[in-house]
Amino acid sequence: MCPARRCGIVAGVIEVNELTKRYRDAVAVDELSFTVEPGMVTGFLGPNGAGKTTTMRVLLGLVAPTAGEVLIGGRSYSSFPCPLREVGALLDANAVHPGRSAVEHLRWLARTNGIGPGRVVDTLDRVGLTEAARIRVGRYSLGMRQRLGIAAALLGDPGVLIFDEPVNGLDPQGVRWIRELMRSLAAEGRTVLISSHLMSEMELTADRLVIIGRGRLLMDTTIGELITTEGFTTLEEAYLSLTEEWTVHRAGGGHR
Repeated sequence: MCPARRCGIVAGVIEVNELTKRYRDAVAVDELSFTVEPGMVTGFLGPNGAGKTTTMRVLLGLVAPTAGEVLIGGRSYSSFPCPLREVGALLDANAVHPGRSAVEHLRWLARTNGIGPGRVVDTLDRVGLTEAARIRVGRYSLGMRQRLGIAAALLGDPGVLIFDEPVNGLDPQGVRWIRELMRSLAAEGRTVLISSHLMSEMELTADRLVIIGRGRLLMDTTIGELITTEGFTTLEEAYLSLTEEWTVHRAGGGHR
């Protein structure tokens, strides 16, 4: 049974400690270590196949690590009795039964996590889905599904939020909305980790960057430090230069 709801936001530090994940002979994550602090947006960057999604899946207890550990507020995700009240996440916007409406989906999540029904109404309103709340998800556009996935992440009012490509399928207005939402969540003292390939958005949204390649840490820094230290004018220039070797290696059939 879920304990009584505490007052206020409790945002734990995300700790990735010497994390390794192997799939047979392929190493998806290779002794990766970094931390994500509350009160800021941390961008999680890397080329396709660099290990970002695998790391996030380990964080959420969906994949077991081969070695190392990941902790949220000093605990593993599996130890939370009502996980949505501790950690909200969006990894796959399509992971919703198409025959359910948005309100049915969120009510089911609320019941299983000890969350009051009022939060369903409030969260649908926050993501702009109030008018579409009773429409079956199978009729939603990708952008609407993204909003529903974000609503599910926010439902338990968690202190830690993890998003994998949250602007996927959103129009420019929706992208701006996501940017402002992420900034406001961090300003409330929450821990926010975002994976994205849109460097222009990360430059406007993130306070800190964790960049990986071949499952290894390449850089843990602020955007300003990365650009000025390496002598670039934009985050995109710095990122492409930093990950070029990994991308060339992968194109040649190397590391996954």
